[in-house]
Amino acid sequence: MSAAAPAAPATLPGLVWTCAALTGGVLLHVDRLPLWASGAALAIVAWRLATARRGGWYPGVVARALLALALVALVLLRYHTLNGLAAGTTLLLLMAALKLLETRSARDEGVMLGVALFLLLAACLDREALARTPLYAGEAWLCCTALAVIASPGIESGAALKLAGRALLWSLPLAVLLFVFFPRLAGAFWAIPQGEQALTGLSDSMSPGSVIQLIASYEPAFRVRFTGPLPPLEERYWRGPVLHDFDGQTWRAGVLFHTREPLTYLGTAYRYQVALEPSHRHWWFALDTPFASPNLHVLLTYDRQLLAAERVNHPVTYEAISYTHTGSTLPLDPAARHEDTALPPGANPRTRALAQSLRARASDDAHFVGAVLEYLRRGGFVYTLTPEWLGTNAVDEFLFNTREGFCGHYASAFVTLMRGAGVPARVVTGYLGGEWNPIGRYLVVRQSDAHAWAEVWLAGRGWTRVDPTAVVEPERLRRGLLDLMPGALSTPAWLLHRSAWLTQLLQRWDAANNWWTERVVKFDYTAQLDLLGRLGIRTPAASYLGWAFMLALCGWLAIIAWQFGRQTRRGAPDPLARAYLSLCRKLAHAGAAREAHQGPLSFAAAVSARRPDLHPAVHALLARYAQLRYGRPAPASRAREVGEFRRAVARLHVRRAAPR
Repeated sequence: MSAAAPAAPATLPGLVWTCAALTGGVLLHVDRLPLWASGAALAIVAWRLATARRGGWYPGVVARALLALALVALVLLRYHTLNGLAAGTTLLLLMAALKLLETRSARDEGVMLGVALFLLLAACLDREALARTPLYAGEAWLCCTALAVIASPGIESGAALKLAGRALLWSLPLAVLLFVFFPRLAGAFWAIPQGEQALTGLSDSMSPGSVIQLIASYEPAFRVRFTGPLPPLEERYWRGPVLHDFDGQTWRAGVLFHTREPLTYLGTAYRYQVALEPSHRHWWFALDTPFASPNLHVLLTYDRQLLAAERVNHPVTYEAISYTHTGSTLPLDPAARHEDTALPPGANPRTRALAQSLRARASDDAHFVGAVLEYLRRGGFVYTLTPEWLGTNAVDEFLFNTREGFCGHYASAFVTLMRGAGVPARVVTGYLGGEWNPIGRYLVVRQSDAHAWAEVWLAGRGWTRVDPTAVVEPERLRRGLLDLMPGALSTPAWLLHRSAWLTQLLQRWDAANNWWTERVVKFDYTAQLDLLGRLGIRTPAASYLGWAFMLALCGWLAIIAWQFGRQTRRGAPDPLARAYLSLCRKLAHAGAAREAHQGPLSFAAAVSARRPDLHPAVHALLARYAQLRYGRPAPASRAREVGEFRRAVARLHVRRAAPR
């Protein structure tokens, strides 16, 4: 057997481009992975480049093995597993950096480029936002350029960039065909463990003032597109977690299983579609009272929450029908009544006394609700985002001392007063309002629209929404919180909110991002069937999809072949070559034809020998052509000089040689 051919040695340009591609892959994850991991990988890349340029020490096999074991141990210590997107990406990144220390051949550099492409894939699986698409395209271009440099060691960087760019552009049609026609599974291929995620949005507990933490965020929580009329401004309550248990300071969600009372739905039925952003929580939001669950895997609870079986780790779109007014004439379930009238013993005694006093003067529960609202309206209460800190008896201190608070303070105090008089009540958290986007024609509900209100059980009416914040600050129902208190936002978000043209620009970007999410990110099996149906494929079985894809692929390959043939047939002369051929034709007409073996300078000597009268003009032109074709003119001036040469050839007039 003959020995295998040795691998081609690595070159410095190839190593530089390989390190650049690996660095790009690391930077795609720098804001998600531990800083020590990204920093270690970048430091090793810098070390490898420095030693390649100036020489230096490389760790041996034993040192690299020990370092690899130490890094694996650090990953396990950080994530407690090697499975999942975050842990797996961190491990891949660190092992790739170590592999870079033993890169000696072009084959090793190719392996590193494969790792860089896997890091790009991991970034695409992690985040699919439109804003990151240019970053992914740039990293793909970088990897393809590095591959071109490794495959052709003598190629210049500019030529490699152009070659990689053209290759990626020609691959776009095939990528589109694969995206549209490749059969999709009903589930998501990328449904892999996400690891730890930061929780955003509302939680299943609320201390008075905790909702304030969301106010500074201008990030969208979800978008809503109505198929009919929009509900009035004062009825745009988006239900989230409903809180039942109170320990004197903090409200928490209660049990989820009570008897659901039958409802009478009143007023307009609003039909809409919600595009929910990832919150890494279980709640789906709906307008006030949803008529039914929009999904088999989402529970419509007795307190009208939509609770999903899995966390919302990816954008979710669902359709729902809601009513903003309901009624019920049946009595409240005893277990639910007990839960929604309970108060911690001994807590907030002054609030209990006030509740019993107001209830004693009211004829029924409905009048008692009105008396409490009147107390809040006339009690000197102030709506503010910077309330004072409250102690153990938070409601007592708020009602009788500070009298300054936010929606969480008012909802908590109101429900405590209701329960102090034996009236069932609960706290509802969610969002209020929404910003209309005229470009996309939908409502954007942001984290800054977070709100808390109350629901009270009234005999003959059932659960009734009461917003105690509205009696203190009525404009909150008709205007966004940021219009009332622009200081709640950070400076950049405030500028976005207050500037008309920045707001329009943000709306256009939001509409584009929403289109990307709906049409590309969430292009699933159902959307594929719908698209194929519009293309005339009514029964898209796997065989139909396969034939459609094969026909489209053959068409794409035919276009590629035609383009390649067009560029290569007969040399495809460029503008300079066409001008030179025109000059040769003129001289042949004058009796000085060019032989096939003659270059421009030898041809100039032959013309001078045959037609001495043409020597001054023709010799200068042919010398200029030789310099342009085989010299190295500045790229910035080449196009101008070629143009001057073409015009000089066009101006040249030669006479036919006189017969001898």
